[in-house]
Amino acid sequence: MANNGGSVVPVNGWKGDGRPRIVVVGAGFAGYHAVRAMRKRLREAAEVVLVNPTDYFLYLPLLPEVATGVVDPRRISVSLTATLPGVRLVLGEVDAVDVQEQRVSWTDPEGGRGAISYDRLVIAVGSVNKLLPVPGVAEHAHGFRGIPEALYLRDHIVRQLELAAASDDREERRARSTFVVVGAGYTGTEVAAQGVQFTDTLARRIAGLEGLRPRWMLLDLAPRVLPELDERLSREADTVLRRRGVDVRTEQSVAEAGPGWVRLTTGEQVPTRTIAWCVGVRPDPLVEAIGAPTAKGRLVVDDDLFVPGCPNVLACGDAAAVPDRTRPGEYTAMTAQHAQRQGKLAGHNVAASLGHGKVRRYRHHDLGWVVELGGTDAAANPLHVPLTGLPAAAVTRGYHLLSMPGNRIRVAADWLLDATVGRQTVQLGLVRSPSVPLDTTSPEVVRAGE
Repeated sequence: MANNGGSVVPVNGWKGDGRPRIVVVGAGFAGYHAVRAMRKRLREAAEVVLVNPTDYFLYLPLLPEVATGVVDPRRISVSLTATLPGVRLVLGEVDAVDVQEQRVSWTDPEGGRGAISYDRLVIAVGSVNKLLPVPGVAEHAHGFRGIPEALYLRDHIVRQLELAAASDDREERRARSTFVVVGAGYTGTEVAAQGVQFTDTLARRIAGLEGLRPRWMLLDLAPRVLPELDERLSREADTVLRRRGVDVRTEQSVAEAGPGWVRLTTGEQVPTRTIAWCVGVRPDPLVEAIGAPTAKGRLVVDDDLFVPGCPNVLACGDAAAVPDRTRPGEYTAMTAQHAQRQGKLAGHNVAASLGHGKVRRYRHHDLGWVVELGGTDAAANPLHVPLTGLPAAAVTRGYHLLSMPGNRIRVAADWLLDATVGRQTVQLGLVRSPSVPLDTTSPEVVRAGE
């Protein structure tokens, strides 16, 4: 039952044993690897407390495969308690950080309040959906940053096609079978590329959809898909998308959204019941609430990841504006690759600040990118060697398996099952539209009471 009374965990939380206490906020790529690194160096020399809304680390790059029924959501949810032994997990959303009093406060999943003091603090809260002032988008679009959103999209796609098959209204069938993805970066491209395969499978199975092929649109104001990649890989991804029937629209986007339609920046109105918002991310709003200087919404840090003026506080990943020593004057990009490596360095430097090792500075050269397009298609440039087709697909899946901190065999088994027996296409209806609003600070949590 919900704890509506709001019990409070006292400051200092649990009885101290004389050890320094390290509090890590967030268990994404940065926070998870920060905890692993500091536990490896400190062992039992410090108490490590991890505050996170869920009890798992989410391997975000495989989220499109959850939305299209290839991978079970549990496969990309790595247990924090199982893989971080000795770490005290607190389930909660941190909403206040007092750097003067060295205290962190949170709200737990049942509405209770908690607070704890710290000797060292690592801010690794990550990012949330990026919002743009487009009329109607907040009400009619859904983001793609957490398992609830992926499960909603999967069920929603199946439901729309089943409802389309049951309708005799031509315009309704057209709207329900049209899927609009906004943003042709990594996430949007993967969602469109794998989504069209998913709906083609559904269309073959659902009676009543004969002669009606689901339509996918991919929109972006950029001049090409995957503008972050070199042009060769961008062209390859574009070719794959168009070959599968995706309507790729570059240099245009959504100007307005309404119930059952979107109006493009070209003036064209498209009937649709589905808008997947993949335009990018912004730092978690908690960053601004801390009160320390920020740059583009991210906490300003030195290249050792310490926050200037707050000697006991570090920040890493999407929450931190980390100087990029390979590109003077710029900050590192908000990518999982940087977040993971910054997390490891944050863990190392926390240990060093407690007398275990020496403080290091962050410097990391880009190792390349991988984009999963589904089936035997992918685009990758490991160590800046451009690959396409089957070799890229092999590298991409190998990279994901090596990068995952757990569940590798289960993920590989799901890939094998998808290739041999196909995927399940039922919709369970467990996550409904109001439970995953676009404007949320916690996309990993289903909104309560919906």
